Amino acid sequence: MDFSSKLLENAVNEVSRLPGIGKRTALRLVLHLLKQPADNTKFLSEALLHLRNDVKTCEKCHNISDTALCEICNNVKRKSEIVCVVEDIRDVMAIESTSQFNGLYHVLGGKISPIEGIGPQNLQIESLVNKVKEGTVKELIFALSSTMEGDTTNFYIFKQIEKYDIKTSTIARGISVGDELEFADEVTLGRSIVNRIPFEQSIRE
Repeated sequence: MDFSSKLLENAVNEVSRLPGIGKRTALRLVLHLLKQPADNTKFLSEALLHLRNDVKTCEKCHNISDTALCEICNNVKRKSEIVCVVEDIRDVMAIESTSQFNGLYHVLGGKISPIEGIGPQNLQIESLVNKVKEGTVKELIFALSSTMEGDTTNFYIFKQIEKYDIKTSTIARGISVGDELEFADEVTLGRSIVNRIPFEQSIRE
């Protein structure tokens, strides 16, 4: 792709670094920004800079937050004894959109994947086990995607906590095997949360 401007080329190269965006799409986005009022680009730039510099991670659940504790963990109306274990913030958003879950979350930050070099030590598993040890959590809901990596992560966590007095469940298989939660429709995902099954049963299946 030949560029008449080095500034244009640099902008396209940076935008194309984003996941799912190729050079042609990046060029279209950059040209769109050039056609917009200068303030629009300024607001976008400032929003991204503030996000990068000021965003925090919730000290309790590891969700993305503006403050030390996220709004969900700070909500006294949530059932703190029920914790839903998810991969990342996209899964929190997907489940929240169903309005079928009123507990708290624990964001692992990924799934165990030896191929990608991601082990238990790279995820927020130790802090989850510590929550269970404290005895305040009565139920863990495993809501990772039904992939090999998701099932491996679920099983690893289950083995770490099975000696403690805690109920473990997993979302019902209304979500197809291999599907990611963020792409599930709200009705299906909501039913999967409500109709969750004991984790031991899911292993037998």
